[in-house]
Amino acid sequence: MPRDCESPGLELPIDHFQLLGVRPATDAQTVLHTLQQRLDRPPEQGFTAAALEARALLLRESADLLSDPERRQAYEAELMALDTEDGTLTPGLDVPPSREIGALLLLMEAGQAIEAFDAARRCLQPPQAPALGSHREADLTLLAGEACRLGARELQGRRQFERAAQLLQEGITLMRRTGRQPEQQRQMEHDLADLLPFRVLDLLRRDLSATDERAEGLKLLEMLVERRGGLEGDGDPALPRKDFQDFFKQIRQYLTVQEQVDLFSRWASGNATTAGSATAEFLASLALTASGFAQRKPERIAAAQLRLEASGQPGLQPFLACQHLLLGRVATAEACFIQGADPALRAWAAEQGSEPLAQLCAYCCDWLRRDVLAGYRDIEADPDLEAYFADRDVQAYVEQLDRRQARALQSQSGIEAPAPLSTAPALATTPPLSTAPGLAASPPLTPADAAEDPMRWPDALEPAAGAATPPLDPTDPFGTTATAPAQPSASDRARRGPRGTAGWKALPTWGRLAAAAVLVGAFVATGLAGMMALRPLSPVTPGERPAPGEGAAGTPTAPAGTPAKSPTAVNPPPTPTPARPAATVPLTSAEPNAAQLRALLEAWLQTKAATLAGNTPATPPADLAGERQVRELTAQQRDNRARGVSREQVTAEIQDFRINTRTPKRIVAAVEIRYSDTALDAQGKVIGRTPTTNLRNLYVFGREGEVWKVAGFRPRP
Repeated sequence: MPRDCESPGLELPIDHFQLLGVRPATDAQTVLHTLQQRLDRPPEQGFTAAALEARALLLRESADLLSDPERRQAYEAELMALDTEDGTLTPGLDVPPSREIGALLLLMEAGQAIEAFDAARRCLQPPQAPALGSHREADLTLLAGEACRLGARELQGRRQFERAAQLLQEGITLMRRTGRQPEQQRQMEHDLADLLPFRVLDLLRRDLSATDERAEGLKLLEMLVERRGGLEGDGDPALPRKDFQDFFKQIRQYLTVQEQVDLFSRWASGNATTAGSATAEFLASLALTASGFAQRKPERIAAAQLRLEASGQPGLQPFLACQHLLLGRVATAEACFIQGADPALRAWAAEQGSEPLAQLCAYCCDWLRRDVLAGYRDIEADPDLEAYFADRDVQAYVEQLDRRQARALQSQSGIEAPAPLSTAPALATTPPLSTAPGLAASPPLTPADAAEDPMRWPDALEPAAGAATPPLDPTDPFGTTATAPAQPSASDRARRGPRGTAGWKALPTWGRLAAAAVLVGAFVATGLAGMMALRPLSPVTPGERPAPGEGAAGTPTAPAGTPAKSPTAVNPPPTPTPARPAATVPLTSAEPNAAQLRALLEAWLQTKAATLAGNTPATPPADLAGERQVRELTAQQRDNRARGVSREQVTAEIQDFRINTRTPKRIVAAVEIRYSDTALDAQGKVIGRTPTTNLRNLYVFGREGEVWKVAGFRPRP
């Protein structure tokens, strides 16, 4: 590093090759050519002639040495000797004081701007500070400013945003102290302001143990939102609305649930300079619900329900219905859901079952997975209603609530059903939620996109091609009106997996929910137990366990529900040995026939079965299926381990295979499969079983380059 300016000279932490800007293997002719180029292109920032002359002299000295064979050979020997030491010695060049400005200029040009700034700053400090108004002071101040901005950009390129901000702050302080270079000072202040969102990201993504840094990140985040005029504001020209949406969705995954509760609560209330935020009110309710569900604290869900209901926003009935359900208020939840669901949502719910409670629970699981549990740094919870209601704290809360309601009913002349909430307009069909109301969702695919996208499912609930999309309100930074948080559309839910959502498949039979959860005890007293004896829905699609969710922060969806335990352990059937596929893998035919596609699907089902059984598949999964399917298989293995399943024996046999639609990049086939599975723990004991059943699915095959792969599936009527 450069020595203090009180020393006889300056030591540059570079060698002659770096100073001139040539490689060690460069010949003498190239050295001279490079010298001429450097002399012809001096810095243009306004340095004095003395500084530029000092720079030129240093360049010529380096070129003279490197173009002289004998001197260069001796110098290279010195450099090699330094390399043989213990690594504590580095090359350096001694520069006389008369050439220090030129030396620092070359140090900055050599890519060591931060070192050049530090040296210039020391040279501007007593006792060797230059005389006020001198050329030396002007050159050092100008050089310090240029090196500071260049060093900050280098740090940004290395994603060290907070360190870049600290460097800019040091440069601004130096400019203010010297009183020179006001334009440079304004540029540094502008650069520092532009760094604000990146600093927030840099500080909040640090480990939770870095409390001071994270506290500073939260402080800067509030400063950023206040600078915009609130969460829905648009008063920051440096961060347009769309950029702020993307930033906000990214930043949420680094915040804990309690940090979000605190932040959103403050933004919802507003202050002297910022109005209250309806979006923040909704997000605060989501955070409280997530905390209550994940930590089994229903009183927090009750607080979330009260503040959401008190907000008076229209279109919240489906969300309130979910909160009432989590609090054990089944009748109120059903009435609220029926009142608020729009036709598209009711059509989707009807696909989940014929009973109102089954429909509500399906929607609640989906809501928890997509909009509640996603986007928190310290929450990794599955939307498993059975596990939630089996918790003792939840049971105690619901039982206490039931006793309170029973006493209230006894005090009346007759028992009345819980009254529905106040009437509110039905929800309009809106784009699907990403992580929070109003956060911009991905734009819908056009018909042309759909033809090229192998994962684009045909769906009767989707609008017709060419349907008009309502424009976004330019006053709303989140893409929807703040008073009506967006509700997931039916078509979006249908594309997320068999029978709507993975959260719904976490409850394979509602008789199991009634048998395991406290809802039985709580609702028997009020005559609601009969509502829990619901018929099970269609079983889980063969070999396709619930897939990871696609919410804003990538939160995994709920694992498949644990099948009911058998009364006694039985010997499981032997694991079938996967047969090699009949077709050559990879499948590269431009127009594969039904037999080739069937063989590809059989190979994929066999590979999944082998993987879930803990065996090595004959063919790598990535050779048979797209990235998403492989990722979902890995998630299913992880979910099995979380449920105590050591291995899962799956049998999936294709009974019928017919091609429905075909394009150059996408083929859809109707498939009938005979399916069964057995879940075993580490001791080989059966802990769950799906009996043999016939399943009817639509499978999509997509072409990735020249290779056809299994891209997805869904149940078919």
